[in-house]
Amino acid sequence: MYSDRTIARIVGVLFIVATAAPILTAPFIGFLGGGVLGEPSPDYLVRVSANELQVFMGMLIELIWALAVVGIPVVLLPILKKHNKALALGFYSLRFVEAISTIVGSIILLTLLALSQGFVTAGLPDASYYQTLGSLLLAAREGAFMIGSGLVWSLSALTLNYILYRSKLVPRWISGWGLFGGGLSLATYLLQFFGIGLDILFLPIAVQEMVFAVWLIVKGFNSSATEAI
Repeated sequence: MYSDRTIARIVGVLFIVATAAPILTAPFIGFLGGGVLGEPSPDYLVRVSANELQVFMGMLIELIWALAVVGIPVVLLPILKKHNKALALGFYSLRFVEAISTIVGSIILLTLLALSQGFVTAGLPDASYYQTLGSLLLAAREGAFMIGSGLVWSLSALTLNYILYRSKLVPRWISGWGLFGGGLSLATYLLQFFGIGLDILFLPIAVQEMVFAVWLIVKGFNSSATEAI
């Protein structure tokens, strides 16, 4: 069994990995667009085939991202369930769904690679089912991201920070900030379904998660809160 101090450090590192990983995919597969990256490059089908190694690197980073996402609740569960077992299991489930959606996105990326190679082999036809299927795959990948790493992730942030706020495992200014940022994130993703983009509203939760991660690594959990159960 890990000590509470060790658990805090592990969770802090996993939060940093889970935040950094999607950013690190941009240099490799950023031309596919999606999220804050906007529309895909017009020649994305050709570029996927021409940059096979880049695509595999992007997939590898996404798989690391998925492992970090699911690792957070696995490590945190023993502590959280002492304070609210139902919500702790809910947080675990939400993070698991987020990880699955990330893996689904990676599988779609692998399918897109095969489609791209077929497109190039066919001689880059101007009008064909390749473009149609490619657009569908990108839409499915974006949908998986919007649901898993968008709505579900926002709900998991709200759940976690509610537990933290009630339990005082970390200072309430951190968990309160997380509740505020998580609420803004959820609202922003919901607005995106109606074509309204307010990406700046993601900033509070993004900064809060890094502050939370550093706090766990440096300070750990409030010992009086962990010992009170």
